[in-house]
Amino acid sequence: MTPSTSAPRGSVAVVGLGAAGTLVAIQLCETAVRRRIPLEVLLIDPAPEAGRGRAYASRDPRHLLNVRAGDMSCYPDDPGHFVRWLCRHGEPTVTAADFVSRYRYGAYLADTLGQSIIAAHGTVKVRRLRTRVTGCRFGGGTGAAARLEMADGTAVDADGVVLANGPTSPSSARLPTALRKSDRFIADPWAPGALDALAAPGCTDDVLLVGTGLTAVDVALRLERPGRTVHAVSRNGLLPRAHMVTHLLPEACGDLRPGQPLPVVRAVVRRHLSRVLRAQGDWRPAMDGLRRHTAELWASLSLDERVEFLEQDAALWNVHRHRMPPVTAEAVARMRRTRRLRTRRGEVVGARALTPDRWAVVLGDGHELGAGWVVDCTGPGLLLTDSPDPLWRNLQGHGVAVPGPLGMGVSTVDGRLRDRSGSTRHPVWTLGAPRRGELWETTAIPEIRVQAAAVAEGVLALPAVRRAAAASVRRVIRRPSDGGGLALSTHSAAAAAYRSGTDRVLKVQAGAERAFRRATALDPGFAAGHAALALIGYESGADVDIHRALADARRCARERADERERAFVEMVARRVRGTAAEADEALLRYLGEYPGDRLALAAAVPTISFAGLHDAHGGAAVRLVEQTAPAHRGHWFHTSLLAFVRQEEGSYDEAGALAEQALAAEPHSGHAMHALAHVYYERGDHRTGRARLDEWLGSHGRGVTHRAHFSWHAALHELALDDAVAVRRRWTAQLAPAKVKGVRALVDSGSLLWRAWLTGSWQGRMPIADVMNAVAADALEHPVTAFTALHAAVALTAAGDLPGLRRLQCHALDADPVQREVIAPLCEAFGHVVEGTWAEAAGQLEHILPKLPTVGGSAAQHEVVEETLLYALVSAGRCDDARARLQERLDRRFSPYDRRRLTALTTSPEPDEPVSPASWSLVG
Repeated sequence: MTPSTSAPRGSVAVVGLGAAGTLVAIQLCETAVRRRIPLEVLLIDPAPEAGRGRAYASRDPRHLLNVRAGDMSCYPDDPGHFVRWLCRHGEPTVTAADFVSRYRYGAYLADTLGQSIIAAHGTVKVRRLRTRVTGCRFGGGTGAAARLEMADGTAVDADGVVLANGPTSPSSARLPTALRKSDRFIADPWAPGALDALAAPGCTDDVLLVGTGLTAVDVALRLERPGRTVHAVSRNGLLPRAHMVTHLLPEACGDLRPGQPLPVVRAVVRRHLSRVLRAQGDWRPAMDGLRRHTAELWASLSLDERVEFLEQDAALWNVHRHRMPPVTAEAVARMRRTRRLRTRRGEVVGARALTPDRWAVVLGDGHELGAGWVVDCTGPGLLLTDSPDPLWRNLQGHGVAVPGPLGMGVSTVDGRLRDRSGSTRHPVWTLGAPRRGELWETTAIPEIRVQAAAVAEGVLALPAVRRAAAASVRRVIRRPSDGGGLALSTHSAAAAAYRSGTDRVLKVQAGAERAFRRATALDPGFAAGHAALALIGYESGADVDIHRALADARRCARERADERERAFVEMVARRVRGTAAEADEALLRYLGEYPGDRLALAAAVPTISFAGLHDAHGGAAVRLVEQTAPAHRGHWFHTSLLAFVRQEEGSYDEAGALAEQALAAEPHSGHAMHALAHVYYERGDHRTGRARLDEWLGSHGRGVTHRAHFSWHAALHELALDDAVAVRRRWTAQLAPAKVKGVRALVDSGSLLWRAWLTGSWQGRMPIADVMNAVAADALEHPVTAFTALHAAVALTAAGDLPGLRRLQCHALDADPVQREVIAPLCEAFGHVVEGTWAEAAGQLEHILPKLPTVGGSAAQHEVVEETLLYALVSAGRCDDARARLQERLDRRFSPYDRRRLTALTTSPEPDEPVSPASWSLVG
């Protein structure tokens, strides 16, 4: 179905644009555009910038997130989104375990919302109102469900309202009246400019902080300076504990059950903490493992048990559950050691002014603390009745909002406000801190982002919004296809862009990424389009946020896709996130059901664009291409793949004929030309092969992507022809880093450079550092696929980077089985090459060589390891073994260079004596 150009719109007002409101707005924009729901979103907040709120407005670099970056994504189903955003915005070395500044996180929220609004343009109309809502009326005959009254005297109507105006301000009513009325008392440290006087240069007055939680920690860091003592007092006197420097995964507690009495819960939690402490040496993974149980356990406690928990357990829970970043904890510890921060257990019961600028604050035990300033750091208020917000007071006064359990927050049903009659008839939702009484843990991003998605679902299900959606679409009688007969759940324009992207992938032409992006821009709810982007990003190194594209694909598949498209999305998900075995199983299962999917078939065969099935050289790819032949009925692309697998089998005559047949049908077929390049190389027809490649690259192959790989093939012919001058000329003109970037620089430019050096075709400085600078650091040390890891190891060896090889080896040991079983030992063997311990290098490389097919790629690409082995054999004095390998290769194919090397070894006067590989390479 396609949207109508002039459609009625449902409307929703989001009140408050801190983190919670921003997350709701993101979900509303993205979900509405995926489902083609015309919507008007009113974003109402007096703040100048979205995403900041109270929590993320501080510019102080010492104010860090209290949660690791890996847990702070906007999206519940895309946990790495924030970390990837940081990497793209000037922090390429950040990891999921890091703690970053709160101000930086506010920028992330604002940017993500901005991108969502831009992407939803045309479907979602967004209005930003910089004012405050003071009241709300319902059923006033305006045609909309709610009328919001503003502080500036204006009013707006909306079908639904989301109250995301955050936690209530601290209630200082329990503090002495005289103190509260003093201009030396700061009731809200996060109010704009509240701490400016205390932080002004020259101000060294002592400060008393009422509270010792995370708010007090942040304020203490802000106010620290020589000559000042910061006192912090609370009923328990406890500061938050610190996070571990090394992140350990949470340990779930399997013994907790909803409905268990509070004493049983206490006992179970203590056993859980003790068990994890014994097993891992730390209690924090046990505490983090309780997070998933918290809301359910809280809901199952009786009101009396909740009161008991708040009185007896909440303080200990809070200091252990809500922890400080390690660097913050170090700063706090330093302040305490130098006596600039002093904590005390007690409750403020009185206060008297000593001078106009100094107070004596009396604690419950009679102790007095002198301070020039007093700051309320008790954090957000819990009780709805204490809220000073005029909107909440208005809603309470009209019975639309009622207090939640124990008077904490408000009463809701899954976030929708319950009124005084117990019904949820008013279209008003809330999330975050106002749900504290129902959920207990509800103020952190991991909980709020889940609530935001649920609130968006509730709003978009409103009758008024659904009516607008129904009126805005016209039904498409016939669905468009992918070009191979498979139906697509999208409109014709997006389908045309998808077909263009697929066609470019099949021809190995540039522009596939751009075409798939256009398909998803035309229809953001197009599951197959997002999945295709994820696939080419993962397989071909396209500039795609792979995990975001995959998350989008899965969301769209849940909402609008047929069975085939859902299967395609899950196949891509297994390809990206699963083990090698899971990826192969999913791909084979999908193609077994839908053999006509050309894009999926391309991913199964290890060609220039895709790594293929991990056991491709065991025959799975060959069988798959043969079995899918009836579905493709002689199409040139299938013929191109058949040519490729036939040459992998050694059937070069048949492969050559098939490649020529495909090129006759489609001269732009990069896959057919690629297969033909392999045929010429394996036949030893190097002069013809080079000429054919150069001719094609200058004509039908002008728009080819992966051009560097075709140049690499041509350079292999020149290496085999013993033409060192031509190799160097081609590398400089077509393969130097100025011409090639990213993974292709690693796979083609780097590997050729190493082979040229090993064979003596490259004299002088080897510019491998330039190649490595053209590649993202992550591709070298944390490669996603074993194939990329192989070439990263080659580049690091060429650079003589032994520490880099060790880091890559550590990564491989923690990666998939292929990297663990092949790449890790390969790194060790290459380490011996760097160190010049040739006997060890040769022995290990001989053992690894037969396993290389599992890495993916072609036999020609694996030869870089065989060339390294030959070099090591000669260096170790094992010339007979080197001769045997060269003779076996010459029996397979002709090569003037291999013939010259064999002759040099055969005529060596002392065949058992070590031979200099450099002299051997240059003999003749």
